[in-house]
Amino acid sequence: MRVVIGALIVGAGYLVYEFGRIQAGYNLVDAGQERTAFEARVAELENEIIALNEQIALLETHRDIEREAYADVETSLTELQTTIQEQQDAISFYRGIVSPADGNAGLRVQDFRLSRGAAEREYTIRLVLIQAMKHDRRVSGDVELIVEGIENGEQTSYSYADLLPEDADRSWAFSFRYFQDFDRQVILPDGFTPERVSVHVESRTRSIDSIDENFSWLTSLG
Repeated sequence: MRVVIGALIVGAGYLVYEFGRIQAGYNLVDAGQERTAFEARVAELENEIIALNEQIALLETHRDIEREAYADVETSLTELQTTIQEQQDAISFYRGIVSPADGNAGLRVQDFRLSRGAAEREYTIRLVLIQAMKHDRRVSGDVELIVEGIENGEQTSYSYADLLPEDADRSWAFSFRYFQDFDRQVILPDGFTPERVSVHVESRTRSIDSIDENFSWLTSLG
């Protein structure tokens, strides 16, 4: 009996609740329809979200493609500019051999550069020698190089031979008709700060003069 009475009370309460909602303008059927409409709208919005995400992905793909194309253009331009610069350097180099701007014949340093090596305080010296205008004979001789700088607060200089590894060849001979280039490694002593490089190119060919050139270490360091 208690269970039956309890069920009747619950049922009566629910009917009173529903009657109150109807009186307030709430309709169970209409509510079901609205729920269905809301669910349909939610599904529609979810589909729109999926479509928008697809559009975003497509736009990002287009953007990446455009960026890649732009990067390709930039790369191509850079390569072309590099090629043009290399060709201009080559023209200047060969023009210096055949017809230098100053019109002077003889032995000269066409290029001098420094670059850092793989080890600490190791550097590579790149030296290019040319014989301008006259090429009827080979020019031969030796290169002497001195690095000047500061060590322990005092002016100090080291010859090329002093800066070589123990097993390195200390001679620096040359012999060419048009040009010759060199790449030589040196190792600076600890505590030594280089400032200048003096290059003496000693000609041992008659009628071709020796030359002396001075270079700033920092300016020559690439």
